[in-house]
Amino acid sequence: MTTRPTLEHLNTCAPEVFCATLADIWEHAPWVAHGVVGQRPFATVDALHTAMVDVVAALDEPARVAFYAGHPELAGDDARRGLMTDASIAEQGTLALARLDTVDAERWSALNQAYRARFGFPFILCIRRHTRESALQAFEQRLAHDRNTELATTLGEIAAITRLRLDRLVPGVPDTPDAADGSHAASHGESIPS
Repeated sequence: MTTRPTLEHLNTCAPEVFCATLADIWEHAPWVAHGVVGQRPFATVDALHTAMVDVVAALDEPARVAFYAGHPELAGDDARRGLMTDASIAEQGTLALARLDTVDAERWSALNQAYRARFGFPFILCIRRHTRESALQAFEQRLAHDRNTELATTLGEIAAITRLRLDRLVPGVPDTPDAADGSHAASHGESIPS
């Protein structure tokens, strides 16, 4: 069993260890951890996460869209073929999105195609905070967004996903009183489902 890193370890380890440890927090984007290694030490896990989100938020639109495009579609071909990162497989597995029946798979596929045609990147949602029904509702609602709103909403969803991944990686108590219920993600623009 691998020992989980502490914040103290992340603050004091060699830069390459820091970057390797956090590489899988971000979907195919180990460069995010590289972007914050020089900012150590971080006072809290929340400060570390905020710094990483800021690296992505600082990208110009084409670079951010390219980063978003590296994420798998929900219930997409990669999910059905098992070609996603381990974290994405586990997350989509919470709603069994890789095992949809034909009718449901066609519905998700049509939404994925419509979303990608409209925005140029896949629909990204912090799936651990949804039921299959609420995820579909969010999908349909977000198709009506304008591009700027959707670029910001997508970053908020990625912030929520990566915070949950970071919380699973680094042990410890939540940094803030409301962090235990997941509401820390709201600071990055995500609306928390009730």
